Amino acid sequence: MKIMFVCTGNICRSAMADVMLKSKIKNTDLENEIQVFSSGTHADTGSHATFTAIEAMEELGIDLKPHRATNIMDSNIEDMDLILCATSKHKRLILSIFPKLQDKIYTIKEFAEYKLESGLDISDPWGYDLYVYRSCASLLENCIDNIILKIQKKG
Repeated sequence: MKIMFVCTGNICRSAMADVMLKSKIKNTDLENEIQVFSSGTHADTGSHATFTAIEAMEELGIDLKPHRATNIMDSNIEDMDLILCATSKHKRLILSIFPKLQDKIYTIKEFAEYKLESGLDISDPWGYDLYVYRSCASLLENCIDNIILKIQKKG
């Protein structure tokens, strides 16, 4: 199964989700079943993750330093089995460019079935302090835990 996380710049939310899922499935049965990717709708391909995203991930024991952003137009998005977007806006934009991906695309919270009463979007921490990044990372972690359980049930 190929999973891609998508946000705007691929330097905060989708980058953190990418490395977090890889970290959580490492040394499990899912490690050989799942390939994880990320991209951004307006990413500058090759950009580094933000310093604060790197710091938030370091606190969780996850190394985000090697990450490099990928624009969706430079990605293998059409080869994905599951595309998980940070927001509904990202989902709509991707569907407008790649309508045939309709059955494979969700927001992260939608697919995770995570507190949908609070909306489908994960707010962008870009430009905010470490506290906001930690909060975003915590939300992503809760969603990713649900996603892993959902995948394990299907498998």
